Amino acid sequence: MGNVLVFAEHQHNKLIKPTLVGVTAGLEAAKKNGGDCFAVVLGSGVDAVAAEVAECGVKKVFVVDDAALAKYTADAHAAALAQVVKDKGIETLVATATAVGKDLLPRVAALLGAGMAGEVIGFNDGGTMSRPMYAGNAIATVSIEGSPKVVSVRSTAFDPAAKGGAKAEVEKVTVGIDASSKVTKSVDFSETKSDRPVLTEANIVVSGGRALKSGENFKTVLEPLVDVMGAAMGASRAAVDAGFVPNDLQVGQTGKVVAPQLYIAVGISGAIQHLAGMKDSKIIVAINKDEEAPIFQVADYGLVADLFKAVPEMTDEVKKLK
Repeated sequence: MGNVLVFAEHQHNKLIKPTLVGVTAGLEAAKKNGGDCFAVVLGSGVDAVAAEVAECGVKKVFVVDDAALAKYTADAHAAALAQVVKDKGIETLVATATAVGKDLLPRVAALLGAGMAGEVIGFNDGGTMSRPMYAGNAIATVSIEGSPKVVSVRSTAFDPAAKGGAKAEVEKVTVGIDASSKVTKSVDFSETKSDRPVLTEANIVVSGGRALKSGENFKTVLEPLVDVMGAAMGASRAAVDAGFVPNDLQVGQTGKVVAPQLYIAVGISGAIQHLAGMKDSKIIVAINKDEEAPIFQVADYGLVADLFKAVPEMTDEVKKLK
């Protein structure tokens, strides 16, 4: 694989936790294959982001500072990223499989005529990689022919890189971006505001399923537990499809993949697609009145009970402890 380049995604000109996961993955890939690990920051006025990345163990940080990259658009970012890969002789491009990563990397791979592997969870000796298949029930060993290679990594598969190390060199890079030729432009960014932790970065996640029966019950039954525990709120696809909560709370194969220290599944049966998004959590607690629910097969602690009775009691007990 040789030299590795990590795409450093940021929001509001600050690094996000999944980027630090990507850096760890990039460092591992470079170590396994005898190369160096670099990072690239795209945007406008992103010196502070570059300085953060420079403390994470990479050899050098490339910065493309261009007004055309001030807001994320897939085609402009893909063109810039592909150009950096070509100009710097990069053999493997790595990014975390966030919403942006999933949108961006296939486009870059197409521009480079490169092979791509998605949701990689490990780099092996000899240039192969491990990635989950069939909702995580099988782990495939894959390789990519040719160079460069494009790889997205699962955000729960690697520990975040530590900041505060020796500062790497930061190099400004210029690429030709004709914004007027791009077919997309950013019109508006509507961000969900919440005082709760970000779902993909929280240490505790409390998720509710269809058994909560309504969006109102999410507010009156589940939210008090979420808030007293300082947790993020999640939901199963069934709850989202039923319209109880917005889809940005969905955990699962077609939602967000999380691996908090503590995951509490309330009224979630544990379909294979949901398990794919949370089974790497350190401790899993399940509350379900059906003792045969599949969620109990992955749970460390299970309570067979009516959630409408158990959750308020649990909320009261946590309040007492605090």
